[in-house]
Amino acid sequence: MQFVKLSLVAVVVASLASHTFAADTLADAFKNGKASGELRAWYFDKDTEKLNSSTAPTSVVKDTTKSGDILNTALILNYVTDTFYGFNVGATMQANAAPFVDEEGKEAYKDDMWGSGAVLSEAYLGYTIGKTNAKIGRQFISTPIVNGSGSRIVKESFEGATIVNTDVPSTTLIAGYVDKFQGRTSTGMGSSDGDAPTFEKRAIFLGVSASTTYAFDDAYTVAIINKSIPNLTLTGQYAWAGDVNKADDVDVYYTEANYVLPMNGFKLGFDANFRGSKTDLVTGTGVNAVSYDGTQTAGRISISELAGFGAAFTAATNSKDDAVIAGMGNGASSYTATLVKASSPSLRANTDSYRFDLTYDFSKLGVTGLKSILQYALANQDRVKSAQTSADYTSYAAGISYAVPALKGLSLELQYEKQEIETTRYSNNTKFTADLDELRFKANYKF
Repeated sequence: MQFVKLSLVAVVVASLASHTFAADTLADAFKNGKASGELRAWYFDKDTEKLNSSTAPTSVVKDTTKSGDILNTALILNYVTDTFYGFNVGATMQANAAPFVDEEGKEAYKDDMWGSGAVLSEAYLGYTIGKTNAKIGRQFISTPIVNGSGSRIVKESFEGATIVNTDVPSTTLIAGYVDKFQGRTSTGMGSSDGDAPTFEKRAIFLGVSASTTYAFDDAYTVAIINKSIPNLTLTGQYAWAGDVNKADDVDVYYTEANYVLPMNGFKLGFDANFRGSKTDLVTGTGVNAVSYDGTQTAGRISISELAGFGAAFTAATNSKDDAVIAGMGNGASSYTATLVKASSPSLRANTDSYRFDLTYDFSKLGVTGLKSILQYALANQDRVKSAQTSADYTSYAAGISYAVPALKGLSLELQYEKQEIETTRYSNNTKFTADLDELRFKANYKF
């Protein structure tokens, strides 16, 4: 809490020294505020096969706990006041309902989509002076390793404080403190009542799990983004979380370089990323124990804006004996995360992962707002220490999105991914396969 106290003192002192304000009165600050909102209707359907351990090792059956469908609807309302002596107030409410879901759908999507209710995901006091912006309270945070995902009907949020400064030319400095986290569903936050998620001293630590939250004390982060060299962006971030799972501290670090080379009629992109985590945290026991002192090195080469086409090849490799924690929140994604199944396979120990993307913007054919993507990905995990299994993941994914020109604010998106898993069991030298299929349709209207 020392960071928060010092931030508040700095904000108050600065506000007393400043006499610039946008609104003439506090009442005007509220009257001149801006309101926005969004309506959502999302349909998800997945089918999962697993090993049937009671029969032959190669037999797979439908996993009824991870197969089902759900239709969820949401209303999102946001309001931000005008500034008064540099201060402003912002709030975002997320309300959702899944009225037609059956028991199979509830079980399949309990961690990320099932639930009905409302949560005040943002409620913050902001202050701006010069090129420094501070926020304290509930807020959406989007940085490489502290990042709330918005890929589900309810977006993840954090409670704490952030400061962003751009006084140094071509440089953004960020500092943050996180006290609580709000996940996607109440089940994901440790409850099973089917209500909206609440803010708790629990959080997703992606790499340990994408669905289970773990208790933590407080978390701090600092980051720097520099664009001094033309076409080159350099990013570095560090985060620390205390007493994760009521046991050990977690340190996470992230570095990235992005270079765009403009060519005649297209652009070439070159990206490099090195990340890692350090902690004494261990999950599982015996040969199934997993430690998280891991690193990941990743690179990407891409081409874009080539007559509407784009393509990218990405590769990543992890440390041999330890998995990698990507950060807090499901938005802390890895380079080789796939369209639907995301990052989890690519963060495991002793894993090499690859992804190929092909995109097309149909506006080049006169269909404004229509875009598509195809993905092919591999994540190959070799045997770790004395573990009894290794696994290979193969993913085929496709997506198409359409921002409807005739109705501003309306967008439609369809996503599909098929993931095949081949597992080698060393205890009896056998292999078995399993399939995961998921379809997602999203209709959004922003106003």
